Amino acid sequence: MSFIWPSMLWLLVLLPLLVLLYVWLLRRKRKTTVRLASVQVAKLAMGPGPGWRRHVPPALLLLAMAAGLLAVARPTATITLPLAERTIILAMDVSGSMRAEDVKPNRLVASQEAAKAFVHGLPREVKVGVVSFAGTAAVVQAPTVSRDDVLAAIDRFQLQRGTATGSGIVLSLATLFPDHGIEIQHVTGQRNFPGSNNDIRKPDTPAFKPVPPGSYNSAAIIMLTDGQRTTGPDPLEAAKMAAERGVRVYTVGIGTTSGEIIGFEGWSMRVRLDEETLKNVSVLTHGEYFYAGTADDLKKVYEGLSSRMVVERKETEVSALFAALSVLLSVVAAGLSVMWFGRVA
Repeated sequence: MSFIWPSMLWLLVLLPLLVLLYVWLLRRKRKTTVRLASVQVAKLAMGPGPGWRRHVPPALLLLAMAAGLLAVARPTATITLPLAERTIILAMDVSGSMRAEDVKPNRLVASQEAAKAFVHGLPREVKVGVVSFAGTAAVVQAPTVSRDDVLAAIDRFQLQRGTATGSGIVLSLATLFPDHGIEIQHVTGQRNFPGSNNDIRKPDTPAFKPVPPGSYNSAAIIMLTDGQRTTGPDPLEAAKMAAERGVRVYTVGIGTTSGEIIGFEGWSMRVRLDEETLKNVSVLTHGEYFYAGTADDLKKVYEGLSSRMVVERKETEVSALFAALSVLLSVVAAGLSVMWFGRVA
């Protein structure tokens, strides 16, 4: 825990002084008590007495003052908070190699089932969009809170040739930021820097200012693929665009990591998971890379992503909590004093 105004903590030195004052008042009260002939007569005159209870309200009041002084110093703490708004784009590989059956029943079906379970586990207020990519990329479902629409979009996947991982990232960004004028060709051989000779933004597109990677907490991209890029823009250039917008890209690799020949329906093809590129994409965007070699692994990956997609750890001022504690302790102290002694001590 840290404090915005740590200099105010010096006020806590008042607390020991108050304790000394309380002890002094108790001793002074004893000295002014009428001296009686014997201890037995004194006990009969004074009755049973309040005992330890007399010290409880002052102790609670002292704690209330301590909490109030801490609130004045404006304490902060790193706590986990739910995100008020969140949009998640599922960018999913639909290349022909997703027919392979090394992940049962096959890669495509396993990825669809895991993605649908992930969607079911998200809070209702989280928007979900779906982008499919093979040789090209397409938005199969714009971000929506309708789970039925998202599940239907995942079920509509059509396998195609090619693997354009970069296109999947770029189109996901264009879906998240429709006013930024992001297009696939912006990543092909040149970068879109405002004010530079390569600035190819549309005339009505607002000026773009890069932000720190991973700083945009209202959206994230989850990209699943089983192969390496065969066409389209460089995924690392696309990842740099995501990083400049603060969007985290979580990458999920599925299938074989070593080059293998996979055959199905009478023909064969060589596929290899490009883990190095996927890891670099996640590093550039401050996301994370996951490998799933089986259907169970894939489900576990999505289960883990579900929890981290909707909360964030944030340095937050908690002065209100200490102020509330101070008020509560004061009320309890006053209530006990009235209940036990018929007055506010």
